Amino acid sequence: MNAPPMHLAARDRERSHGAAIARWLLACAFLCFLMLVIGGLTRLTGSGLSIVEWRPVTGAVPPLDLRDWAVLFEQYRQSPQFRIENAHMTLEGFRRIFWWEYIHRLMGRVTGLVFALPLLWFWIKRQLPATLRMRLPAIFTLGALQGVMGWLMVKSGLVDDPRVSPVRLALHLGLAFVLVGLLVRTALTVREGAAPPPKPPSALARSADALAATVFVMALSGALVAGNHAGLAFNTWPLMAGSLVPAGLFPLHPWYLGALLDVTTVQFDHRALALVLALAVPGFWIASLRAPIDQRSRRWCHLVMATFLAQFSLGVATLLLAVPMALASLHQANSMLFFVATLGAGHALRRSATVELQGQALSDAIAHHGAPDGGDKVDA
Repeated sequence: MNAPPMHLAARDRERSHGAAIARWLLACAFLCFLMLVIGGLTRLTGSGLSIVEWRPVTGAVPPLDLRDWAVLFEQYRQSPQFRIENAHMTLEGFRRIFWWEYIHRLMGRVTGLVFALPLLWFWIKRQLPATLRMRLPAIFTLGALQGVMGWLMVKSGLVDDPRVSPVRLALHLGLAFVLVGLLVRTALTVREGAAPPPKPPSALARSADALAATVFVMALSGALVAGNHAGLAFNTWPLMAGSLVPAGLFPLHPWYLGALLDVTTVQFDHRALALVLALAVPGFWIASLRAPIDQRSRRWCHLVMATFLAQFSLGVATLLLAVPMALASLHQANSMLFFVATLGAGHALRRSATVELQGQALSDAIAHHGAPDGGDKVDA
């Protein structure tokens, strides 16, 4: 049997490297998702202020004996959360809230190592495509900034009021969404070896991008709701205080402070964005059913609709039941899945835009080399 041509062998190696890089990036994205879930539970259990120091390296070592626990508990006893909310807490109670925050921080360290060590390996082995040699170090830097932002958020609750800044909470969550979005989109591109589309993206692809941006803004809005404890007010749907548009919106000056810090305004904003998506997502999904797109794109569009329905239902239930922990955690976790679904749909639809132009090339390839092992079909 003749050996394959050199350019085909090189292409196979690139494809193999691309698949390995994609799996690694998706694993990092999954770890970030787990951090999001654990971070949400840390906030909901009131555990986020239990560790009052930030030691990026030595903080990875947990307390090993009773003396270590006594030192950490004494530090916590000086915090405003202990003085104002938990003055009767015992060492055993402190241990319960400590482990939530410790695991959340440990996951950040683990995720950083899982990203950095393979990055170094791929770099040394010269297996990184040129397009990733700046993007991946930038993503690592963004991850480090996420850790700094997390500490700044915690620090804001260690001064006088044992509540973290809602704005810093929103920035912390927003950076998590940006990180996961970059990891997932980069992984999809590398795995598929996609070249830039030869024509502008379709209206459906642009709609998916618009949905992703809206979901991102809504996630930030949800963080403001959580940071202001606004979910504990107006526990009715669809009305707020008997009205679709409640009185007293934007009471603070300057006006934008109301959108950040006023309970009524932040909850109204979150509801308004939910209603926007309640109109936009079904419209997008129906348009996808009518469009001549490939099966992969269609699956992503179905996932957008499914995650939206779950997100809307969880949000209403969480509100009506005054923020039970399980529902609130699921609501936050699914927001990330909803966001990823919109990103995946946008990516797949951009590739779908090239199908017609690739048709003749595919026919020629089949004629010369035989049918490929698999591939996506286009639905008319």
